[in-house]
Formats: sequence, C-alpha cells, structure tokens
Amino acid sequence: MFGKKVSVKRGLKIIIVGCGKVGETLVEQLSKEGHDIIIVDKDAERIQEIANYYDIMGLAGNGASYSVLIEAGIEETDLIIAVTESDELNLLCCIVAKQVGDCAAIARVRTPDYSQEAAYLREKLGLAIIINPELEAAREAARLLYLPSAKEVHSFARGQAELIKFAVPDNNVLHGMTIAQMGEKLAPQVLVCAVERGKEVYIPDGNFQIQKGDVLSFVAPRKMTKPFFKQIGFQTNRVANTLIVGGGKGAFYLAKQLIPMGIAVKIIEKDKSRCEELSVLLPEAVIINGDGTDQELLEEEGISWVESFVPLTGIDEENILLTLYARQVSNAKIITKINRITFKDVINGLDLDSVIYPRYITSEAIIAYVRAKKNSMDSNIESLYHMYDSRVEAIEFRVDAPSAVTDVPLMDLPLKKNLLISCIYREGRILIPSGQDCIREGDTVLIVTTNSGFEDIQDILRSGGRYE
Repeated sequence: MFGKKVSVKRGLKIIIVGCGKVGETLVEQLSKEGHDIIIVDKDAERIQEIANYYDIMGLAGNGASYSVLIEAGIEETDLIIAVTESDELNLLCCIVAKQVGDCAAIARVRTPDYSQEAAYLREKLGLAIIINPELEAAREAARLLYLPSAKEVHSFARGQAELIKFAVPDNNVLHGMTIAQMGEKLAPQVLVCAVERGKEVYIPDGNFQIQKGDVLSFVAPRKMTKPFFKQIGFQTNRVANTLIVGGGKGAFYLAKQLIPMGIAVKIIEKDKSRCEELSVLLPEAVIINGDGTDQELLEEEGISWVESFVPLTGIDEENILLTLYARQVSNAKIITKINRITFKDVINGLDLDSVIYPRYITSEAIIAYVRAKKNSMDSNIESLYHMYDSRVEAIEFRVDAPSAVTDVPLMDLPLKKNLLISCIYREGRILIPSGQDCIREGDTVLIVTTNSGFEDIQDILRSGGRYE
C-alpha cells in the first residue's frame, strides 16, 4: 500500500475503485469531508501519486478481486464506489464487495444498454446508486436548451422548482434594484439566493443592490421561471435546433433528450462506422460524417445561424476552441463540456456561456448519498449542488422528524451566517419563505450557503441551537 492513514472523526470508511478523473474528484471531495478513504487501481504509479497528494491510503490491484478487496479492508468498509472505465468491472466490483462485506455499493455505468436497465440492476444487485455521468450531463444540457437565457438550471422539489443562474447584462431593469425591490416590483415568488460579483460570492439580504455584470442564482417555482425572464427582457423560448460536434455517448444521450422536446438535432462525427450506428439509433437526427473542428464544414452545416451549439468531443481543448469560435460567428446558445478541471481560473475568464463538468455531477450525487448515510438524525439529503466553483452549496433536505428547526418562525431561528432558507416544498406546493413561515415535519427544504459539510437540517443553526 502507498501513503499513510489519516485518523478521522465520525467519517465513513470508503473504498474507491478507479483513479481516473471521476475517482480523483471523489477522493478530493470526500477527503475534505473527513472520510477514511482507500483508492484501488491497477496503475501502481497513479495510485502512489494520488495517495501521496491527498494523504490517503492506496492499493494497486484489481478492484474486483476478492483478495484485493480483503486487503483493502472490505469487511469493515461502509461504502464501495466503483468508477473504472469499464461498466462490467464496476458492476463486478460491487457484486463481489456485497458478497464479502456488509457495505453499500455505488457503480458508474455509462453504456446505454445498461442505463436503460439501471433500476433493474440496482434492485437485483442490491446497489445504492447506479450513476451515469454522460446521461446526467445530457439532462443538464437539455434543461439549458429549454431555457437558453440561463447559465445553469438545477431541478429540485420533485421537478416543481428550479435553481437558476444568469448574468445581469448592461442596461437591464435589475441594475440598481435591491433584492427587496425586485421582489416587490417584479417577482414575489422569485428569491435571489447567491450573487457572484467579480471574485466574491455573496448570500444576499433584502438590502443587497444588484449591478450589471452580477451573476445571480435564484430559486422559483418552475412555472414562474419563464415569466420572470420575460419580465427582465430575456429570451424565454427553447431553442428550435442544435448542432452537436462529436458522436459519443454524451451526444447520443443529449439527442434522446432533445428530440422528444421538438428540437431538431444535427450531429457531426468523424468516425464513419459510428455515424452509421447513430443513424440507426437516432433516425430523427441528421448525422454528418466529417471533422467537426473544420471551419468550412461548420459553416456549411449552419454554425452561423443555428440556435444552439454543443461541442462534445473527447478533448477539452477542442471543446473550448469550438465554443470560442462559435461565439465569434453566431448568437447561438452554447454549452461546453469539460472533463478535466485544470486551469479553472483561465476557463472562467473565457466567457464560455454554460459549462458542464460531468465528473462534478457524479461526485455531487455521491456526496449527497454519503452525507445522508453518515447522518442518522432527523432529516435526509435529497440532492446537493455545488455552485460558483464549489464556494456555495445548495442542499435539499427532507425533514423527517420534529427538531429544533421545526415549527419556529424562520425569523426566530438562530441561523448561521451566509445561509439562506430558499424554498420549502410542502404537500405539492412551492413556498418561497418569509420570516413568518415555519419549517414543518414532512417538508423538503432548500438551503443555500457558503458553509460546507451540512449533513442534517439542524446544521443550519448556530452552535448551541440544536436540541441536545
């Protein structure tokens, strides 16, 4: 084994099999949250590099091997997460682990055939989660193409509410308004819960004054998001068509999301045999065999007039360059997929419109599960989103039992600083709360905060605010 073991308090023991991009992201995120992590991979050099950098334990070997899992401590493990490049290996790791140890298991499965059977596999194999980064990224991209004025769209409260990020342009009606004035004059059912201004991020109160260039995140009932955008002069219609460069799994999943929405799809793919496959799988789409980085081909296929453009090549640098080119020659809504997170400051300064990180989508779903598993108190985490380069967390809690936060007017709760109770979902209704409202047992509550590591709804209270 490589690296040294770190003594942690209250953390789970977690084995992560696979130290690719997603595996490393999970190590980075979960080690910050105080868990005892062992990473397993066949690549001994890579294992040593990650183990030393994050000061965790590493084991070189096959994660589906009984002897390797025993050496990794599977019998005392709380959770195994299999995120190798092979779907079959991930499923086998989880099956062996479930047979040997009494642990929860999460598998990354990306192949469309398996994804269609995810519920069946999860039930029959006893898995906690089967997660597909490309499918989840496609769903996020589809939400953005449905509401192209947004930079990010997250759905919660069983799809009844949305958390949306957008930039305030020059000469917009919001410039100079306070948050309170916006609520009074424009949208009482819209709550601004985070603002990025320059390099700073704020959880605003009613006196916060909005300025042009601010990047705002707001929460609203789903039916109110388009009317609000219309009020402030933004485009509200979904795009009519899209041009996708790259014909991999991500393009397939995105096309399957868009075609039923009535959005015309055109895909440019280099590999002729893959084009033939896509033509069979996606008969409603237009499949072009060619180099999507070729400027003349892009012009021929309509990049200057298409309403949306999504580069989905396997190379981040190509995706970024294609995005920058498209921004020069068209007014299309552009979504850029980035797999690696290096040079983040440079990427943020490029104005790439909407950026999707599949590895973060994967890690957020897993972290939400880990926090919920670690918590044994009076609430559970339904979903978790990292915003503004992980400086803000949006956490959706289900309130399962009475506690120090229930049946008390929000204005009387001793809340931590830099925190906003943004939305309450109660009996099928969305409530944008005021100070007089209370959290009740059975509610789902969205918390937006610059604090991190919340596991229970009572974590929103200042020290001493929780019942002992």
